[in-house]
Formats: sequence, C-alpha cells, structure tokens
Amino acid sequence: MFKRLPGDETRNLVTTTPDTAVVFRPAVVTTPAIITIVICAWRLLAGIVRAIWRHPVAVTTASTPATLALLYDWQTALLLSTPVPAGLVAWALTDRASFARWVGYRLLVWWRLVWIYRRHWHPVMTVSGLGRRLRGRDYLPRLDNVTCTSWADTVTVRMLDGQALKDWIDRTDHLAHGFGAPSCRVTVARAGRLTLTFPRRDPLATPFPALPIPAAPTVGPIEIGKQEDGQPWRLKVHGTHVLVAGATGAGKGSMIWSTIRALLPAVRAGLVEVWAFDPKLMELSFGRPLFGDRYAATPQECADLLDQAVTVMQSRAARFAGLQRSHTPTVEDPFVLVVVDEVAFLTAYQADRQLKQRISLAGPDDDGHVRLHVLRRPATRRGVRAPAEGLPPPRDGMGPAHPGEDHAGDEQPLHGLGGEPR
Repeated sequence: MFKRLPGDETRNLVTTTPDTAVVFRPAVVTTPAIITIVICAWRLLAGIVRAIWRHPVAVTTASTPATLALLYDWQTALLLSTPVPAGLVAWALTDRASFARWVGYRLLVWWRLVWIYRRHWHPVMTVSGLGRRLRGRDYLPRLDNVTCTSWADTVTVRMLDGQALKDWIDRTDHLAHGFGAPSCRVTVARAGRLTLTFPRRDPLATPFPALPIPAAPTVGPIEIGKQEDGQPWRLKVHGTHVLVAGATGAGKGSMIWSTIRALLPAVRAGLVEVWAFDPKLMELSFGRPLFGDRYAATPQECADLLDQAVTVMQSRAARFAGLQRSHTPTVEDPFVLVVVDEVAFLTAYQADRQLKQRISLAGPDDDGHVRLHVLRRPATRRGVRAPAEGLPPPRDGMGPAHPGEDHAGDEQPLHGLGGEPR
C-alpha cells in the first residue's frame, strides 16, 4: 500500500489512531518569493494604469491633494486645492449640462463601478446562477465597462462561453435586486457581449404637457412623446400598422390623442383622414366634431364604416395596380388612419355572429392607403382577431396594472406620454 502513496510518499502520511481514516498531505510546490513579488507588482502596476485610463477625472481629483500634501504640507495643499472645487461648483451652477458631460458622469461612473458593480459582482453572479464553479475554480462573466446617463447605468458584460441571451433574461430580477436597481433590461451588444441597463430613476414619472402641434403637415414619423433619455418618441403610422396594449389606466388614450394631435395639420391640409371606431363610447366620443361622419360606436355602425374603408382600399388598389406600390398622400387620395378603441369589443366580445364575421373578413391592406391603429387590454390575447391578429410590428406595450401581467409582444415599456403611461 505504501508504494502507491502520492506526493511525498510514506513520510508525509499523517495518522492518529488505528481507528481513524488515513489522511494524506498533498505535494506542495513552493513558489520562489521573487516570482511572487514580480507578479504582485505587475498586477498593481496594471491596475493603476487601467484606473488612470478609465477614470482620469476621478484619479486626478483624488491624487492631486495627496501629492501636494506630500511635496509641501497640508496647508499648502489645502490652499492650492480650494480653487478647484470652487471652480467646479461655479461650472456646475452656470452650465450644468457640460459639467455633467465632462466631469459629473465620469465621477459617477467611477463611484458606481467601484462601490456597486465590482463590489457585488462575484456574489450576484454566483447566487443568480450566471457564474459557474468547476473543479474548484470560479468562472464568472466579465464586467467590461460601465457608463452613466441622467437616468440609468449601462453595463457591458462579456458572457461565458456557452451562455445564451435567455440565461440572462430569465435572471433580470436577480440582477436588479442584486445591484439595487428597480429593474434590469438585457440587450445584445454584439456576439458574446450584452448590455445591461439599470435605471436609477423614472424620468417619465412626472407628467408633462402635451407637445405643441407641428407647424407643417406630415404623416410621419410623428412625434407623440418623449423617451427615457429625453429624446423625442416618434411613431410611424404611415406604411405600417400599430397595435397598442395596456391595462386600464396605462395611457392608451394618451397615445391615441397624441397621434391625432400630431396629425392635425395634415388633416387640415386634406392629406389625412381619421376614421374612429369607439365601441366603448368612452374615449373617441370627445372628438366627434373632428371625425364627422367617419365616427362609429355601435357594432352595426362599426361594421358599416369598416366596409367603407375596405371599399376605399380596394378601389385604390385597382387604380394603382401596376403603377405604384407605396402610397403618397394627396388631397385626392388622402392617407386613411383607422383608430379602433378596444378591438375586443368588435371581435371576441361580439355576440352577433354575422357582425363578427363581417368585421373579421375586413383585413388591412399592405400598400399604405389604409392603416389601423388598434388598442386592446393585455389581460388576454383572445381579443385579437382579424383584422388585428395579422398586424405586423410595431407594437407598443403600456405599463401593466399588476406584476406578471403580460405586455404586448412581452416588451418592456420604453416611452412616455406623460404621467404613468409608457
């Protein structure tokens, strides 16, 4: 038995009493001290260079007073360093945007990277299951870069080999709670790298007034709101169909009226016609003078008006067949926008089978003459029948009323029209 012992053979055999198990001491290779010192010095130097390269403003801010104190004394360092904070405060008060761009966000990136992400990276990756431990070694996704905006942190991550996007999407709750954010969004940056967005605040929580009516008539993309980064939210209505889903009170009505408001100059110029279907008699009824005889509320009126839209669509298709594919709005052939508030009232909740069949047989065209702007509640997908079930993107999901309630297309909201709507 002793001839088969590994390591230092029998002299390294440790035992106590004959009744206890034999304990083996593994062979240990002693690393020379000079090699250990060189490796540690190299790692320290690489870390300093990397910190200076990634965070020049933060490193300069922290190192300048210390350097002055070492070269002279603390009184001189205090005297020479005082004008710098005063100048930064004056800069921040006079031009906050440029200060945030060149100084503020850089300091915030350094602080969030050191105190939030690097500090919690190992435990969050391990507990969430995104890290792996194989043969006593930890394999973790690599934290590449962190950037900060006025409302969120953007973290670039290099995935482990063999991981998929779904592995991260299934653990967004773990990531959000682990890093102290209200939510987490995962997108693909490029092959093998992901972008994690952690909001720090909700810039759309405060209502803002309606956008001004455009001065020139246009059919899109039209500006109907703001995005979380403050950029305009433009919606394409001409040449596509739009399906909007949201719980009661999520802001579907705001999206309707923002769209109609942006199209008012084109309506006044005769380039756009808005046909309203209001089976609930609650939302579009406020615009009856605007819609005129192109407003329908009862199921019978909605079916008749939809038949008229189909007639217009088919007549234009016959006239333009072989001449043009895309539609250009003119006074003679304006763009027709069909707005349906709660499509389920005309499909799934419609008790009259004949009316339901008439509505189902009327489908949207594909050449841009007649387009649908359909709204529904996301509690069930049974309400989406023809003509709405075949709608191509885009789809806009408003905020759900309760956790777990589905979004349209399972997408998280990214836009706002003021108040709670997204």
